[in-house]
Amino acid sequence: MGNVTLSIGGRSFTLASADGEEAHVARLGRLIDEKAAASGAAGQTETRMLLFASLMLADELHELRNRPSTPEIPAELAERLGRIASHVENLASLLESEAASA
Repeated sequence: MGNVTLSIGGRSFTLASADGEEAHVARLGRLIDEKAAASGAAGQTETRMLLFASLMLADELHELRNRPSTPEIPAELAERLGRIASHVENLASLLESEAASA
């Protein structure tokens, strides 16, 4: 297991990842940070900021799944976005548990 430190919304989160997946998880973290910044939720609670980022990623996933196109490309992108959404949900759960214990 490797560790990856993500910076999302100006806060650092250290997560465990499978060996060899560290760069992939870091890219996912940057994507989440970009979505959080684009959501306009700056200054909101971390949970709310990640909620907005999650909604934006879920909307992109929904559009990809419902866009008529060649079946191979959208399936691959939808799978990748599904993994990203799963990571976002895990981060949101982590933030919620940290907020509850603070």
